[in-house]
Amino acid sequence: MTSNAPHKNDWFVNWFDTPYYHILYKNRSTAEAEDFITKLISFLQLPTHASILDNACGKGRHAIYLNKRGYVVTGLDLSEQSIIEAKKQENATLHFAVQDMREVYKEKEFDAIFNLFTSFGYFNDETDDMKVLQAVKNQLKDDGIFVLDFFNTYPIINKFCEGYIYNNEQKIDDIFFNIHKKCMGNKIIKNIDIIDGSKVLHYTEQVHLFTLQNFLDMFEKVGFTVKQIFGNYQLEGYDETKSDRMIFVVEKG
Repeated sequence: MTSNAPHKNDWFVNWFDTPYYHILYKNRSTAEAEDFITKLISFLQLPTHASILDNACGKGRHAIYLNKRGYVVTGLDLSEQSIIEAKKQENATLHFAVQDMREVYKEKEFDAIFNLFTSFGYFNDETDDMKVLQAVKNQLKDDGIFVLDFFNTYPIINKFCEGYIYNNEQKIDDIFFNIHKKCMGNKIIKNIDIIDGSKVLHYTEQVHLFTLQNFLDMFEKVGFTVKQIFGNYQLEGYDETKSDRMIFVVEKG
């Protein structure tokens, strides 16, 4: 086992592999995701039958749609349960596997790699995030493209890190989710308390609050060239104070 192997107490190991994660987020818009992918591949102008890696693919909603659009797609995720579900959709040009983002799956295999819906910045040690970027670079073909989609941290830092605390209670499928969100240091922490009948459970999400400059510095260190930064899923320009997202299109130079 390598030093990069996830520990059983890592929050993402416990949370992403539980059915409650998928229950809480089951109403994510498939239409929005497919519209975003349509706009993205139109912008990228990837060649027919290009090889794409969907890194941290979950159950594969982006990967499946990319494959329907004619690409050869591999989806990787740490969650065994998500991959078991995703594998039901496999075909000759769509494959899924359990994989840690910090590890290289196949060297110089992919024309493009996507990391979507804030699937970055999970680790306690920020050097692990650099390992993710280095692994991405090693898996891209020469002049390959990497797309990283992250929430825009500027308004979050100005809101949550000034003392604002978010509380929300939801009932989904007779399960109660009490969500508490706050800023701690350079992370946004989401505590999720669950009541399911007689079961009382607790999970956590935490993501580093990487700024635009943090990303630019990390890309430079790894050797990526930033080609474009979008501010939302409609691929409008990035505005630090107003945009919902930071969507980076970078190239392996």
